[in-house]
Amino acid sequence: MSNFLHVSVSCIESIIDAPATLSKPNKRWHLAFATIYCSRALHSLLNKKNKKTSKLPLSTPSFVVLNVEPHLAFSYIDHKSPTEVVIKKKNLDQLREFGGVAGVADALKTDAKNGIHGDIEDIARRQKAFGSNTYPRPPAKSFFYFVLEAFKDLTILILLACATLSLGFGIKEHGLKEGWYDGGSIYVAVFLVISVSAVSNFRQNRQFEKLSKVSNNIKVEVVRDGHRQQISIFEIVVGDVVCLKIGDQVAADGLFLDGHSLQVDESSMTGESDHVEVNSHHNPFLFSGAKVADGYGQMLVTSFGMDT
Repeated sequence: MSNFLHVSVSCIESIIDAPATLSKPNKRWHLAFATIYCSRALHSLLNKKNKKTSKLPLSTPSFVVLNVEPHLAFSYIDHKSPTEVVIKKKNLDQLREFGGVAGVADALKTDAKNGIHGDIEDIARRQKAFGSNTYPRPPAKSFFYFVLEAFKDLTILILLACATLSLGFGIKEHGLKEGWYDGGSIYVAVFLVISVSAVSNFRQNRQFEKLSKVSNNIKVEVVRDGHRQQISIFEIVVGDVVCLKIGDQVAADGLFLDGHSLQVDESSMTGESDHVEVNSHHNPFLFSGAKVADGYGQMLVTSFGMDT
């Protein structure tokens, strides 16, 4: 670097020293050329120095510090419980590795005898972590939907075609003032039929939706804070202890806690008419939609809604 700088300086001195034989204008051009050459030489020296310094390795730390704070909604409840997969596959070995039913209850912060606390904050945390026991409903059908459905009737289409032909021939033979009577009358009749049909179907659909909401709102018995109480099936949360008896429908997927001679009918899901015995040793799994055929018991809710 020092040798190169010495050579550059000597070259610059030789350029700056102008011969005495040059005229005054030529000396000015010579001085301008020397200035430009010197500026370019210094610029190239600075660029080389920057390239060499940029190749030096940067000192970086050998570790990364992450500030991870647990979410308030999940600090109280284990949201990543593997019970959903275990129950769906009826894998008893994996359930035992997880600690059995007692291990699942402990992960869900549930007392097997007294149930969950059941206060407003506890319910809110569980609903925020696991959701609610509801299904996404399709949007309600509007009145115009039933009007379009009425137009799809083959009889209505034939009447509209006849009305169009009658209107065209009537106007051609009798003129516009008297020729539209027959075709227009058919159009009015078709309009009345479509309106009555659409209004009737729309009202029936509204009534059916109201009845389905009432019929689906089943009351179940749960244990919360050591007390039994009746709640709506839509108010069940993960970790609830649900009481089952003959005739009850299992409201969610869960595990058998306690009971006697509990048998369920799973024909709606599996198609098998034989009743399935549920106990804590060989088959502690309960599924949403099954009906209690015999016995009684208590179950721990592990999943519901779209997770069943």
